[in-house]
Amino acid sequence: MNQPKTWAVAFLAAVFVAGAALGWGARGWSADPRLEPRLRDTRAMVAHLAKELGLSATQQDSVRAVLERHRAEMDTLWHLVHPRVDSLRATIHREITAQLTPAQQSRYRDLIARFEHQRRGADSAGKEHK
Repeated sequence: MNQPKTWAVAFLAAVFVAGAALGWGARGWSADPRLEPRLRDTRAMVAHLAKELGLSATQQDSVRAVLERHRAEMDTLWHLVHPRVDSLRATIHREITAQLTPAQQSRYRDLIARFEHQRRGADSAGKEHK
């Protein structure tokens, strides 16, 4: 693979990671839609960190408090940047598509469609109670 395509693939991976992180911070990914969205967000994040880091109950409570303390600020920031993130994501997708062969473009479109479907599923879980 030549250098520009290598950078494009690396950048694509970074965009996916950043998009997932932003989406996760802004939307709940809990399987229980009956919970208030704010609780879903916090519980999902704390549960993920507890699993990945082996947090004690005390640490989980502390992390939960940190997330709640900054919730309003995160929500405000997300509402400000979300349209710009969507616009930038579309630009990046167009520019990456231009670097790919027709076969790669087809696979890339499928990859993006799967990612967007997953993202919309997470978004709709948070929107059900708004």
